[in-house]
Amino acid sequence: MAKVKEYGPVDERFTWINLPVDDLDDLLDIGNRYGISEEMLAYASDKNERARLEYDDDTDTLLIIFNIANKKKVNYHYETLPMTFIIRNRVLLTFAHEDNDYVIQLMKHYVHRYPEEGLYKFLFSSLFLIVKEYFPLVEEMDRERNLLTKELRTRTTRKNLFNLSDLETGIAYFRTGARQNEILLEQFRSPSLFKRLDGIDIEELDDAVIEAKQLVEMTELSWQILDRLSDTYNNVLNNNLNETMRILTVLSILLTVPTIVTGFYGMNMDLPFVQSRFAWVFALVISALGWWILARILKRFFDKH
Repeated sequence: MAKVKEYGPVDERFTWINLPVDDLDDLLDIGNRYGISEEMLAYASDKNERARLEYDDDTDTLLIIFNIANKKKVNYHYETLPMTFIIRNRVLLTFAHEDNDYVIQLMKHYVHRYPEEGLYKFLFSSLFLIVKEYFPLVEEMDRERNLLTKELRTRTTRKNLFNLSDLETGIAYFRTGARQNEILLEQFRSPSLFKRLDGIDIEELDDAVIEAKQLVEMTELSWQILDRLSDTYNNVLNNNLNETMRILTVLSILLTVPTIVTGFYGMNMDLPFVQSRFAWVFALVISALGWWILARILKRFFDKH
């Protein structure tokens, strides 16, 4: 059920409506009451929406889709989720579901502490808090990466490589989400939106932009380190494979020597010592000598290359 409350200074009150995203009846009712199109309401339930800012001049409706961190790992890695904010006629709509409940709780805690702050100050403070929630998760992934690096130096197992892949996937989601959030916040500086903000709102927007840029730099650094680490261990695995193939090649070449020698002695031909009962010893000696000579030739060849 929708929760409707008013906040803000006396002369600039605004209404915050928090809607359960899976309650279609409530969504349609609120949409009809506040003149919000079904298309905009549909964005709230779409988990594949990209972060963006849209302003409809005709209806004076502002749509904000912001990337939040999903604190529950999906397939062993972190992901981002879109969270939708809609502003129209001093009404702020948010849409609650299980994965963004922590954001709603942060917003409730903030607005209860500062109930007299304006609509945009509350919005930018909420976006600031959302960005801030990324940092502990990125730091957690950095710690996991350091532990994994130590393990990979000791032994390169499939489990460790899969864990490395999961870390890469998680930081890729955060890196992309952080970049999109930064671009979105910068769009508030467009003339049509910037003129709505007062000095306090602009100050809070600047804080959110700075925090978003710091997150971009942090995720970019983590991504580059993981990418280098992945390339390094890919090279190590390729070198190991090449070394294995070289050993197998050498062994296959060396094994041809006794095969050729014994093949000759297996033919009905007049060969040295063929009638002797020690012919097999002679065959072994020739094989061993040929093996040794070929091994020396191959060693010199591979040492040069």
